[in-house]
Amino acid sequence: MDKGVAKLEGQGWARKAGRWKQERANDTRRKVLLGALVLHRLENANDPEFTKRLGDWLRRELPGFLTRDNDKALFVDLLNGPVAATEVQNSEAGE
Repeated sequence: MDKGVAKLEGQGWARKAGRWKQERANDTRRKVLLGALVLHRLENANDPEFTKRLGDWLRRELPGFLTRDNDKALFVDLLNGPVAATEVQNSEAGE
């Protein structure tokens, strides 16, 4: 194989690697933004019923989705119910 062909093949792999890297970056960015939206809705929602349903769904789904202990540790506060704490504050304000 001549050096020119080898160089072109190497450049092809580099382009593929670059596209793969960009796709991974885009995927990560989408996940971060989606997570930010969910957390924002849990903390700042104007719809308490939606917030409750979203929190309930996350507490039901996350334990089966998270497999590593360090990942589970990141969500301890959510799994233990900051939404419930918000509900308590709201109910106390109504008393």
